Amino acid sequence: MGKLLEMTAVLTGLPGTGDFARGVHPPERKTLAQDAAIEVMPPPAQVVIPLLQHTGAPCEPVVKVKDEVKLGDKIGDATGFISAPVHASINGSVLMPSVTTLPNGRHVKTIPIKAGPDQLAGDALKSEVLGGNWPTSGLERFAPDQIATAARDAGLVGLGGAAFPTHVKLVRNEKRPVDTLLVNGCECEPYLTSDYRLMLEFPGPVVTGALLAAQAAGAKQIVVAIEDNKPAAADAMRKAAEGTAVKIAVVHTKYPMGGERQVIPAVLKREVPTGGLPLDVGVVVINVATAAALARAVVRGKALTHRVVTVTGAGIARPKNVLVPVGISYQELIDFCGGLTPDAARVIAGGPMMGFTVADLKVPVTKGTSGVTVLTHADLARVDETACVRCGRCVDVCPLHLVPTKLALASKVEDWDLAKKYHLLACCECGCCAYTCPAAIPLVQLMRKGKAQMPR
Repeated sequence: MGKLLEMTAVLTGLPGTGDFARGVHPPERKTLAQDAAIEVMPPPAQVVIPLLQHTGAPCEPVVKVKDEVKLGDKIGDATGFISAPVHASINGSVLMPSVTTLPNGRHVKTIPIKAGPDQLAGDALKSEVLGGNWPTSGLERFAPDQIATAARDAGLVGLGGAAFPTHVKLVRNEKRPVDTLLVNGCECEPYLTSDYRLMLEFPGPVVTGALLAAQAAGAKQIVVAIEDNKPAAADAMRKAAEGTAVKIAVVHTKYPMGGERQVIPAVLKREVPTGGLPLDVGVVVINVATAAALARAVVRGKALTHRVVTVTGAGIARPKNVLVPVGISYQELIDFCGGLTPDAARVIAGGPMMGFTVADLKVPVTKGTSGVTVLTHADLARVDETACVRCGRCVDVCPLHLVPTKLALASKVEDWDLAKKYHLLACCECGCCAYTCPAAIPLVQLMRKGKAQMPR
């Protein structure tokens, strides 16, 4: 712990200060799972693959009932540019399509697959997905459009939570050239440690993926941003990046440092304009797990079928970091970690700040599921909601300089002119406002509802 306290921002040769304006410092609670090495989930009897796991258009099925599929076979194809295909995460046979409701409230079509007798499992699976040698030279043999196409064909999406199709970010835009690829290893969400374990145990594919992503996007500068509460991960990444163009930037630990609009100014001292994109300031941002998946897609020709998920919280018997197939149920994942404790009260897809409550544990884990956090009744104890006391705390901590009280009110009364005036759509739903509100007003929920209802 002493080493953690000694760490400070280290951005050698970079213009940023390692910090951003505002934000909060919630309890990290990462010690529950941070020392748990990545384990491999045993092959399930069945997976359920949603046809919409990403931002954008849903997939259309390309298989039918009783078809035999192999691990990595495409089972749903993208129907638009902003979309990503889905693949079988086990060997097996296709069952009758169904519909499920994901934790984020989306009703999506799914393709269930019943497992066959022969499955890739254990150390062999871990080695294929993450292990082995990863090249850092000779990557120029992959053309930029070849890298972007491989990302699309493999179904790559942002694995930090947003699940935006990766190939869209990698396609070059001559009108808005990119000079910097920023690989996000901050993992600022409390409890979650899957990115930390990936960088610590398997930094190789992260570095290779970063080099490939920069080559595709045309970026000359490559920076991996890591919070200063992860010194072991920073050391592992530095060692893996030796002799390459990849720089490691250690930034301050603050929530939500993992957001694009926070990590960019912290590292590069550039501000993304309201309503704009990182591309507007010459930057492409991808998550460390996305970088590793890109390396696998380009170098090995493998689709995104598995990911590392943190299962943690005081309500879980044995917190772990687990390599799981996409489509496994939350119930099976929780059971693999010893089940729920007697005082478990709420299961969250993701972390407590930005996650969604899981109402049905039978629903499947998706590509964007970075963690499963189980809170207890003690964790959820809080004061009852009261009227706003006009303290201004929510305004003081908003990293996007918004006025959450105005936006929550506009959403509640459906005053869309007021919502547009105060930039409701700019809200990233980070939860800083609700976290600091002494009146316990559900500010994020109100704004999330408003964003869904507001006419576009």
